[in-house]
This record gives sequence, C-alpha cells and structure tokens, in this order.
Amino acid sequence: MTSNESYLRAIDRDGFAVVPGVAGCDAVDRLLDAMAEVDSSAAIARRGSVHAVRNLLEAVPRVRELARSEPVRALVEPVLGAECFVVRGILFDKTPEANWKVAWHQDLTIAVREPREAPGFGPWSEKAGIPHVQPPAEVLERMLTVRVHLDACGPENGPVQVIPGSHRAGRLAPGEIDGWRERAPAVACTSPRGGALVMRPLILHASSPSTLPAHRRVVHLEFAADALPHGLDWHGRW
Repeated sequence: MTSNESYLRAIDRDGFAVVPGVAGCDAVDRLLDAMAEVDSSAAIARRGSVHAVRNLLEAVPRVRELARSEPVRALVEPVLGAECFVVRGILFDKTPEANWKVAWHQDLTIAVREPREAPGFGPWSEKAGIPHVQPPAEVLERMLTVRVHLDACGPENGPVQVIPGSHRAGRLAPGEIDGWRERAPAVACTSPRGGALVMRPLILHASSPSTLPAHRRVVHLEFAADALPHGLDWHGRW
C-alpha cells in the first residue's frame, strides 16, 4: 500500500494516512528496551513517569535505525524523494501520571543548529537547549511526519485527531482554525501496535486525554526533503 496511488492520494488530498505493520513485534520490543535505558537528562518526567524524550535520534541509536528502515523509508520516499532525511525524533507517552490534552494546532517549528537572522524565519524559541524557529510555510510543505506506535492506540488511548485537507490551506490564523473545526469533521487516527500515522506538519491536529490507564508510546519522526536556506542548518540530519 505504501507505494501505490491510494497512499500518495491520501497524503496529497487528506494530509495523512494510517499504515499498519511498519514495525514488527521484535522491532517494537527492541525499541522499548532501548527507551528504558535513556539517560534521565534526556527525559521529561511528571510525577516520576517519563512522558517525553526530545533529541531522541541522538539519545537512542535504535531510533535512527527505525528512521532508516525499509518500511519507514517506503512511507517517506514516495512523498519527499529518495534524498530525504530525518531531522528530529521525539518520544511521546501518555500515562496516568502524564495524561494531557493537546489543543487544535499545526506543527510550525523546526529544530536548527544555531539561530541566525533569516527572512521569513521566526519567532525563535528554545527547547531542551536546542534553538527552534518557525520557518516559512514552504519549508513545512516539504516535510513529512511519521509517528510509529509502540503500543496499540484505540479510541480510549487519546489518539491524534486530524481534520482532513486542512494542510492545503497553509499556515492558519487562530480564527481560521476555528472555521475549519466548524465545517470539517475530525478523524481519530487509531493504530495497531507497530503501525504508523503519516501526516503533513500543516494538518490541523489535536488529541484528548486517554481514558484508559495504560501507555500510549509513540516515536515521532520528522523528515525533510531539502537543506535550509540563508545559512541555517537542521539541528540533525540522518
């Protein structure tokens, strides 16, 4: 499915697709074992429970292997081209101690090596000691996110919800987000263990708190097709 017309049509028309069987059971188990060994300085915890790890590509070599794996590349290359590369990895986990709601939004920031004045880039921020910036929409339109589920994610696990087609409207103002919500139904992106949600960064998405006291671990991988302009560099490029 990942290389045929229906997949590419879904990414172009809807801005997302859910694909099962991207990571096998053994691969998921190895990833979970590797996550358990992450240095505490790389983890973000709440009440003793790790709910996020930034800089995941640096912290966990197995995540780099996942990003380079044939099933993941088969999702990304038909959209971005064979020369595309992964630029950021994050672990997200909803637990009873860290069970959050995410409001409707677009993913608008990228991680870069160092800040630099550049036309169309801004505002700037810092996360986990790394400079982040909002680039022009043209940069985000040449990116793709792959979220690999390390646990099964059903309606009770706080899955990502998306508004199909919203990625084609560019960067949206707050009032435009409300308009999309009023006129377009949301879709809950449930996934089996080892499946992946593939989505464009500019698609409107949100998630509700989980109603089931269990893990919902996701490896979030961001891919890009091009080098950055104006002397800026991606924070990482693998």
